[in-house]
Parts: sequence; C-alpha cells; structure tokens
Amino acid sequence: MEPLAWEAIFAAGVFFVLGAISPGPSLIIVLRNTLIGGRRQGVACAVGHGIGFGLYAGSAVFGLILLLENAPNLFFILQIIGVALLIWYGWMMWSTESSDLQEFESDSIRRKHQGFTEGFAIAFFNPKIALFLVAVLAQVLESGMGIETKLAIGILGMVIDMGWYMIVAIALTGTPALETLRAKGNVVYKITALALWFFAGSVSLSMF
Repeated sequence: MEPLAWEAIFAAGVFFVLGAISPGPSLIIVLRNTLIGGRRQGVACAVGHGIGFGLYAGSAVFGLILLLENAPNLFFILQIIGVALLIWYGWMMWSTESSDLQEFESDSIRRKHQGFTEGFAIAFFNPKIALFLVAVLAQVLESGMGIETKLAIGILGMVIDMGWYMIVAIALTGTPALETLRAKGNVVYKITALALWFFAGSVSLSMF
C-alpha cells in the first residue's frame, strides 16, 4: 500500500471547503427544499448534492491521473488551462454580488424524494462544477499517486460537500447564523477569489 499524498489531499480539501461554502444556486436549492419540506427534505437534498459532487470529483481524479501518466504534454496544457480557469473563477467570485442570487421557484415538489433529486441534479448537471474540479485538481494531482489517494480525494470532496449542506439544512436554517452567512456572502466570495488567485500564482511559479 502506497502512502497517502497528504499534501494533495489537504490542498484539494481546502478548495472543496471554499467551493461548498460559497453562496450560490446549490445553497439556494438546499434552503428552499428545507423551507418547503422541512429538515428531512433538506438533508435529502444535501445527500443528493454530495453524491453528485462526489461522482464528479472521483471521475475527475481518476481521469486526470490517467491523462497525467499517459499524456504528460497534454496534461501540462490542461494545467495551463486550469490556471486560466482559476483566475477567471476568481474574477467571477470577486465581481459577484450576493444580491444577484435569486430564489428559485418551482411547483414540482410533490414527492419525498424530490429533495434528493433536486440536490443531485443541481450538482451533477452543473458544468461549472466539472470545470472547477478540473481546474483545481489538475494542479494538485501527481503522477504515480496510489488508488488510496485518488479515492481519498474523491470521497473527501463528497463528504465535505454533503456535510456542509447537511449543516445548512439541520443547524443553520431558521437561525441568525444563516442570515449572517447570506448577508456576508460578498466577503466569502472575495476570500475565495483571493485563495484561487494565490493558488493559481503558486502553481504557475512551480510549472516553469
């Protein structure tokens, strides 16, 4: 059994956390399901979102490692594209206002599994999540990483994403803490943007 690449796992975990806590459509979906169907439906939505995100994270990890080991030149190009995406995502975060977020309206809430379905769909069918994962993971993965590290990163992404939205559904809904988070959304955006830019800069220096 090869030792776990803790540095890569930690780096990926940091950005999984930043991505999860940044207010956006996923947060709104979890909140709406919780308000409409109670905490049980909110938790189901969080579980569905976590599974969808985890599938993306796992696929990205294994696919990028395969590319790194068999086509290093192509992977290098992908890294450059990833750096550009990180800079672009940072700019999007920096320039986004929390007031831009609008409540989603839907009349399709009919069954108990609706929360799970909506949570999974908003994660799995969101191409921005796939692009974000590729941009971040292309910078932290290394050739020769063992399957344990690959699984650890994929599972960590699912656990962090699912865990955060479960906290939102169970503990934060209806409390001042959630309103504070939403009110301070701009601060979260800017912290995330600075972290993305710093990471993009450090990766650029290490590549050349």
